[in-house]
Amino acid sequence: MSNDQETGDDLDLMGPIDYIVVEFPGSRMTGEGFPILLDLVDRGLIRILDLAFVMKDEDGTIHAIDISDVDGDGELDLTVFEGASSGLLDESDLDEAGNALEAGSSAGILVYENVWAAPFARAVRQGGGQLVASGRIPVQALLAAVDAADAPAAQV
Repeated sequence: MSNDQETGDDLDLMGPIDYIVVEFPGSRMTGEGFPILLDLVDRGLIRILDLAFVMKDEDGTIHAIDISDVDGDGELDLTVFEGASSGLLDESDLDEAGNALEAGSSAGILVYENVWAAPFARAVRQGGGQLVASGRIPVQALLAAVDAADAPAAQV
């Protein structure tokens, strides 16, 4: 079997791939989410494909931050994430993420496979289906919708 065939087979077995960009205003990273991220990996729910960090200086300059330089005030050890690079993220992706930031802030960019969804995704593909749209509903929008539904109807 050729490497191309193996790669194609591997891709066919994968779950959906998502990315998130998480801004840390004032570049203050506490690291509270990282143990939970590791737990998701350990439980086989996700697989980290890429993890990168960017910073937007006060003058608007955007630059990548090496993972070993992300220290969260000296209390954040991210060495377990070193080497999490599939090659999906390139410099233009980092610049785009940086453009979304407020000046003086930094961000983590995470690309991950939803391993938990792989069997469903594989079955859909085998049945001839293909993903044509995807999206997320921010929790703030959900809360606003619930609040609106709970509000008394306006008097006419």
